[in-house]
Amino acid sequence: MALLGCGVVGTEVVRLLREQAGDLAARVGVPLELAGIAVRRPERVREGVPRELLTSDAQGLVTRDDVDIVIEVIGGIEPARTLILEAMKTGKSVVTANKALLAEDGATLFAAAREYGADLYYEASVAGAIPLLRPLRESLVGDHVHRVLGIVNGTTNYILDQMDTNGAGFNEALEEAQALGFAEADPTADVEGFDAAAKAAILAQLAFHTPVTAADVHREGITEVSSADVAGAREAGSVVKLLAICERVPAAEGRNGRGVSVRVYPAMIPRTHPLASVREAYNAVFVEAESAGSLMFYGAGAGGAPTASAVLGDLVAVARNLRGGKPGPVEVTYAELPVLPMGETRTRYYIQLDVADRSGVLATVATEFAKHDVSIQAVRQVGSGEDAQLVVVTHRAADAALSATVERLRSFEDVRRVASVMRVEADDV
Repeated sequence: MALLGCGVVGTEVVRLLREQAGDLAARVGVPLELAGIAVRRPERVREGVPRELLTSDAQGLVTRDDVDIVIEVIGGIEPARTLILEAMKTGKSVVTANKALLAEDGATLFAAAREYGADLYYEASVAGAIPLLRPLRESLVGDHVHRVLGIVNGTTNYILDQMDTNGAGFNEALEEAQALGFAEADPTADVEGFDAAAKAAILAQLAFHTPVTAADVHREGITEVSSADVAGAREAGSVVKLLAICERVPAAEGRNGRGVSVRVYPAMIPRTHPLASVREAYNAVFVEAESAGSLMFYGAGAGGAPTASAVLGDLVAVARNLRGGKPGPVEVTYAELPVLPMGETRTRYYIQLDVADRSGVLATVATEFAKHDVSIQAVRQVGSGEDAQLVVVTHRAADAALSATVERLRSFEDVRRVASVMRVEADDV
């Protein structure tokens, strides 16, 4: 087999292959031998990695006759896509942890796997060591998945957890996450939701058997979440989490009768919900299926060792398939369900308004909600005088209707400021 990339994850893969060589051989039935490792700088010393295996010729490595399996942990779109396709074209099976590539062009990779009879396994691309994709891909393939809901980015969960439990501001919590190695020096992919959106696209493809790319996912990050938002959630008995949500929309709500909604954004969830107790950099995902009911997957969602563990799990499965002479399942996006625009997505909302403390303001605000067909579940006034606030919680409403309501309220003389607008999720699990 060949390894493409030898960073944090790749180095851990090499370590586990060497330390567990005997056990892995017993599980597969034959030894798993590493033929080469493609890196950009072979001259650089990597602790625990045999220098004689290092090469800068990735193209040559993936087409070698003595390579049956290619493990790709380079990341990014190119050259990873070209190398994976070349490997499958020459009869190799592939194990990858590349969420960005799968979310952008998974359809091309799946088509190549079918055409060339190759395996394409990618458990490590979402939620690290948590066995999540294989249950969706195999265990639940005979069921009807309604929703996938969860925390799939450890960096943002750590930041929001620190804001909630220690009262830290966003910047302070981010700096702490960087100091501990939970966040990159450039945290944009995490805090702006790009990482979670890529994972949501992969989850939606598997859950709903329909083509979904990262570009289809509505994405909002956590950079605008304030200490006031977190405090407001606490007062409401909730906590703020960055959620990835993939839903099959019922016929009564979907465009042309049915579709899927895939989105990533910060939202309030009740503290009684299991996801509220997911602390620090951990991940957790709920899968709701028609027959299986609600299933929760929890564990370490990132890091070299957890991700390498998932890679090795896929490697053993692929090696067993090769010994048996038959590849494993390949994704088929037969459903072709439309991905609904965010404006048609329905959820609940929590809104804080700084208002003038005078009679008639509540009636005016309530009337505006009604005009846009946004039903109010509860409303209360907090404070008085210059500190007067209205806190409004809605029933489920279309995102476009709520946005139109908020824009109108901003123009009202008696509404000094729309202090917070937060979606409310996970109160029905």
